[in-house]
Amino acid sequence: MILLINICKENLHYYGFVKPIEDILKNNKIKFFTKHYKKLTKKDTTKASKIIICGTSLKDNDFIKDIKKFNWIKQYNKSILGICGGMHILALQYNGKKKKKKQIGLVNIDFKKEFLGLKGKKQVYNLHQYIVLSKEFDYFANAQTAKHKTKPFWGVIFHPEVRNKELIESFVRNLQ
Repeated sequence: MILLINICKENLHYYGFVKPIEDILKNNKIKFFTKHYKKLTKKDTTKASKIIICGTSLKDNDFIKDIKKFNWIKQYNKSILGICGGMHILALQYNGKKKKKKQIGLVNIDFKKEFLGLKGKKQVYNLHQYIVLSKEFDYFANAQTAKHKTKPFWGVIFHPEVRNKELIESFVRNLQ
């Protein structure tokens, strides 16, 4: 069962950043449950076979103030996909540094190596003010994607729920 973690401060933002991922999972008949990070329990993370930390809106960075609520990640050994703000959370858990890099809209990326089902030239949708870089991750495709060096953690700074649904499908179907 997939756990979706909602990091949105505003309830309305759920419809733009979490619900599209729920719809992808429903359309693929994949079982999941969704929890807001402030209501997350150890039982939730234990029950999950994989976790997706969903993104949020451009100016919603409240989750960063609560970064200690994600300290469980360092002891977690199952697969996690961090999307935009979710990638920030993963990198910040491993001493990542925020770097101002505002990108809004479509960007063309050449995935020289396959990354969660994406390969070759792809158009991705960005909506962020920062990127977060950590030495514990390998970065690809102009720092748009990352893989933890030793754990099954992947991150993307763009929003695959908008234009690259196959990335989410690949994550939930193919990885341990």
